[in-house]
Amino acid sequence: MSFLDCLQDCKGNPNKNSGSQQDEGLKQNKSHQKTMKRNNCVNNSKRKRDTKARTETSVYSCKICGEGFSESSNLSQHLKSHKGEKRFQCTCGKGFTKEGNLTAHMRIHTGEKPFSCNTCEKTFRLKHLLNKHMRIHSGVRPFKCLSCGKSFITKPAFAKHVRIHTGEKPFSCTICGKSFTQKSFLDDHVRIHTGEKPFTCVICLKSFGRKVNLTDHMRSHTDEKVFSCNTCEKSYRSKPSLNKHMKIHTGEKPFLCHTCGKSFVTRSECNKHMKIHTGEKPFVCNTCGKSFAASSDCNKHIRIHTGEKPYSCTVCGKCFTLKAYLPQHMMSHTNERPFCCNTCEKTFKRKDSLNKHERLHRRERASWWLKKNTQKSRTGL
Repeated sequence: MSFLDCLQDCKGNPNKNSGSQQDEGLKQNKSHQKTMKRNNCVNNSKRKRDTKARTETSVYSCKICGEGFSESSNLSQHLKSHKGEKRFQCTCGKGFTKEGNLTAHMRIHTGEKPFSCNTCEKTFRLKHLLNKHMRIHSGVRPFKCLSCGKSFITKPAFAKHVRIHTGEKPFSCTICGKSFTQKSFLDDHVRIHTGEKPFTCVICLKSFGRKVNLTDHMRSHTDEKVFSCNTCEKSYRSKPSLNKHMKIHTGEKPFLCHTCGKSFVTRSECNKHMKIHTGEKPFVCNTCGKSFAASSDCNKHIRIHTGEKPYSCTVCGKCFTLKAYLPQHMMSHTNERPFCCNTCEKTFKRKDSLNKHERLHRRERASWWLKKNTQKSRTGL
């Protein structure tokens, strides 16, 4: 074919050349795909052989996912990938890393207590709680303080005690920076800032920031006084109230004001007194803005706005804003007159009535003294 014939052929069929290029490209693409498939087959076969060989030669296998390893160090490294993984899920949504922990947790929902004390038949949800309980019967106290020799049944109780000697206060308030020896003390303290009172009386619906305060309050409804003084047989609803009372007999006032030297029976009284020197009044009434040095004073003041009278007479039902008013009122039912005048031995139901009466005697003595001395002066003249 001549050059002209070729030229005419190209003009008459302009796509002939480009079609040949496309065919060539398709052939190359198919060839490449075949090569990739062959390589993938080789790689897959190699991977399967490696996995099979590793499984056959594995001595250490993962109990979580079943993967095997020839060396313990490789298994240890692999186990870190499962660390923190909570594969065991409770129906309440809580997850656990171990099946045993889930089993123990499930007993909260079922109420099951499979561990029983052979001595008193008390049952427990966990084995370590039973072991701790058994020390009550055996008298075993394995944790001994090297500073004072006091021993404890549990390690947490021992750790709390040791902080008395070391002065360590590892639990700090993020709001005011005050530190505490126990986490529970910090939790109670934080509620002062937040105003949270999660412990509510089921009878009068009064709420408290601390559970111990609720317990003491509940006894006000039952009139139960379980803590008695061995000296005068006076009884109290709470142990702190009894301890405070006992210092009346001993005369002990261990809390000293470093500014004026005055001493107090309780730390709270000392702290309240210290604010006289500092002028600090951190407790503010949200209604009128008046501030107070003590939370108790602020709570008493707030009742003026709310009209709350939480202290009620069990005889006639009359209510009072202050606790001090209730005992005075109760004497109207019992006819008790515990306040006696040292001059004329007249008795009164209330201390303020006695004070008012004693002022009469002082006025009489002052008048007598003035009259006598005035007469002497006139006689001398």
